[in-house]
Amino acid sequence: MIKVGVLVGSLRKESYTKKLAENLVEYFPEDYETEFIEIGNLPFYNEDLDAGDPPEEYVKFREKMHDKDAFLFVTPEYNRSVPAVLKNALDVGSRPYGHSVWAGKTGAIVSNSPSNLSGFGANHHLRQSMVFLDVQMLNQPEAYIANVADLLDDEGKVNNEGSRKFLKSVIDAFVELTNLFRA
Repeated sequence: MIKVGVLVGSLRKESYTKKLAENLVEYFPEDYETEFIEIGNLPFYNEDLDAGDPPEEYVKFREKMHDKDAFLFVTPEYNRSVPAVLKNALDVGSRPYGHSVWAGKTGAIVSNSPSNLSGFGANHHLRQSMVFLDVQMLNQPEAYIANVADLLDDEGKVNNEGSRKFLKSVIDAFVELTNLFRA
């Protein structure tokens, strides 16, 4: 069983990003297990907090993430970058130095926006961090989802076949990358 941690960069209760992520996880094959990872409860990373007796939230997050084989990041764009909550999760998971939960695993990014911009800036900023954190990223297909609110029906499901096929192609390529990387 391959375990995928799903990290959502939006904390809003009725988040389009979370609804999009819920649609995406449906496309993973049966031998993949997905888990949504809570990141909103993590105190902002502070090396002083990590010295000696780190916060319980850091410890639990790191333990949960060490167990994962791959990561799916689904994020909106805030000010041409990733939301602070997602960047904080990256920082918490990358410490203490030499014990990163990210290194040597695979990842995929699906960015989105309620406008036409599609989260391009967030996607690429997140990619920069992933390169440094030694995560083998899915390069193609790139997934920038514009007008995400119009893409979802009243139940939060993707409302058109073309978009469903595209999202499935992203997950299929991510599964292929992960299988190759783990071989």
